[in-house]
Amino acid sequence: MDFLSDFLTLFLGKLQSPTLGFLIGGMIVASLNSRLQIPDAIYKFIVFMLLLKVGLSGGIAIRNADLVKMVLPAVFAMVVGILIVFIGRYTLANLPNVKTLDAIATAGLFGAVSGSTLAAALTLLESESITYEPWAAALYPFMDIPALVTAIVLASLYKNKQRGAADESLSKQRVTAVEYRSKQGGTAGEYLGDQGIVARGYPSKDGGTAGKGVKVWPIVKESLQGSALSALMLGLALGVLTRPESVYDSFFNPLFRGLLSILMLVMGMEAAARIGELRKVGQWYALYAAVAPLLHGLIAFGFGMIAHFATDFSPGGVVILAVIAASSSDISGPPTLRAGIPSANPSAYIGSSTAVGTPIALAVGIPLFIGLAQTLMGS
Repeated sequence: MDFLSDFLTLFLGKLQSPTLGFLIGGMIVASLNSRLQIPDAIYKFIVFMLLLKVGLSGGIAIRNADLVKMVLPAVFAMVVGILIVFIGRYTLANLPNVKTLDAIATAGLFGAVSGSTLAAALTLLESESITYEPWAAALYPFMDIPALVTAIVLASLYKNKQRGAADESLSKQRVTAVEYRSKQGGTAGEYLGDQGIVARGYPSKDGGTAGKGVKVWPIVKESLQGSALSALMLGLALGVLTRPESVYDSFFNPLFRGLLSILMLVMGMEAAARIGELRKVGQWYALYAAVAPLLHGLIAFGFGMIAHFATDFSPGGVVILAVIAASSSDISGPPTLRAGIPSANPSAYIGSSTAVGTPIALAVGIPLFIGLAQTLMGS
């Protein structure tokens, strides 16, 4: 009973943080049809600055860190990213009126990582004086890229399977055509033409052809070239290879919380605006988007606990692993999925992420995982 009481006290305390207050404020402003707007260029600049700061702090830490301790959390991040996509593939895709490709794309987006959600979690950890490894932010690409690759590969396999079934059906119709035309004195080709059937190698609805394989490197390249991951990796490289401590302490660090507050305001407004898109794709996406962040985060939290006992992974590090699993990509993921799974409906995966998934991860997930870490491991 003491455990539950302590946890609820900590959890409710986190909900009163200014970071989450700005998120809720943005949602309220947008719901009231306010004309307040934050230019997209400013939003992108804020995200760049935040992730560059996160990358710099991580790179500085990596330069002096024991890299062996990074191995197990990095492996767990990869496993969780892949596992999230499979969970979505065999749960969301099996719900009524949910198209398989849309479900796979949605799972891929929820398996990928939100840089802004990560930045929010880091701010709350610092405000609570919870220790974490600065290199923990570098777990981002270890989860993000495998999730996107897995989603696109699964979508390709599914499309090829569907084409294979179509080919089998076509072969049967060819046999029927031969038998029919041999009796009628015509040719099988004429019969197939009459029925509107195209030979093997026909173009599919998404512009591909039967038997076309998926290439992994272009997916990885597309993810690495995404603005969010590029900014984070740039910061990591500068932190490792240069000595940016002076500019980090005098410029990036003091601006961090103020910029994050504006970002949360924008994300709240965006989430409210996306609710209309979510209505277009049905209630099952809303249900998935409400449950998935917490489920994914708890799975990652469990893996983080294993790393905590095995390698002394810090409580804050466990929270970061859980938060990136609970988050869904808001910058680099959507364009990668649009290119990799063009036939999937963006309203399904983007709407469910921004309208429900991101607010749940921010307003419920982060306080939940911090409360669990403080209750179970102390800080």
